[in-house]
Amino acid sequence: MRTVWLAAIGLVAAQVSTGGQSGTNMRNKGLTEVDGLRVGHYTLAERPTGCTVILVDGEGAVGGVSQRGGAPGTRETDLLDPGNLVDMVNAVVLSGGSAFGLDTAQGVVRYLEERGVGYKTNAGVVPIVPAAILFDLGFGGDPKIRPTADCGYRAAATATNGTVSEGNVGAGAGATVGKMGRRMPMKAGIGSAAIRLPDGMTVAAIVAVNAVGDIIDPETGRVVAGARNPDGSLSDLRRLIRSGAVTEQPRPGENTTIAVVATNARLTKAQANRMALMADDGLARAIVPSHTIGDGDTVFALATGRWNGEANISLIGALAAEVLSDAIVRAATQATALGGLPAARDLGTIPARFK
Repeated sequence: MRTVWLAAIGLVAAQVSTGGQSGTNMRNKGLTEVDGLRVGHYTLAERPTGCTVILVDGEGAVGGVSQRGGAPGTRETDLLDPGNLVDMVNAVVLSGGSAFGLDTAQGVVRYLEERGVGYKTNAGVVPIVPAAILFDLGFGGDPKIRPTADCGYRAAATATNGTVSEGNVGAGAGATVGKMGRRMPMKAGIGSAAIRLPDGMTVAAIVAVNAVGDIIDPETGRVVAGARNPDGSLSDLRRLIRSGAVTEQPRPGENTTIAVVATNARLTKAQANRMALMADDGLARAIVPSHTIGDGDTVFALATGRWNGEANISLIGALAAEVLSDAIVRAATQATALGGLPAARDLGTIPARFK
């Protein structure tokens, strides 16, 4: 629990819930703190990979996107441009498996169509399902094992509004971090966090972290997980970059952090895109370096409109950046060692507020 002071935009948010803690000192649910959202994971047993599906109840949510990484793998992002027709999103998919993993979205489309959910046309419904992928093909076994449309369907079928599972599940199953500078990487995964203000306005995030860079705790500036030295200690890529010790380019397409931020406020499509853009600042605070040529960093935004207060997009965007950075740190702290790679809990680097 912590107090977030946002005096610059005229509001003090007391007893805010972040990093898995709520204003009443109980663990919050993560992304599903936003009413109308459900989350489901499907994790393959044959190799650490999988997908994560965010379903929107009812008619959908207003969607936006910020895509700043240099090696993206996405679907339906053009549709989220404010100048384009469709306003409502029915689901978002985050997946491992590189470009092959985009097939998972088709399974979610099938799941929704069977239930009559989607954009209504004179030929039936067309489910609107943006998606983004990360590259995990080189981790943990046969790279030909990757998420399929059936995996997306199964993840959608298991989606609930309960507490979001974190760590080595879904799109985070094969996620790793600290792959710059020819150092040894670490295991990361998927994380989720939420902030609920006293007036009921809520902003939340879910993120699969498979970054080139290190994971930094924004509150302390300390490295939580990332590139390691030969003795297993953390290298701190900030120091290596400043010293000139890192010269090689990240390999394109082999990394990527993909996220969804959501609010229960009522936003326009342009405001949802602004929310995604501001949330991207949280990604940069918690991952160093971020948005490299080897990352396909993509942040989706959803606004369910179930809160009746007046939306302040500057406040909502600021909170989205806060909660995304917390979710990124949780992706590292909730992961467990796998495939010969340690996680933050093995190095004793988990910040006290996440223990």
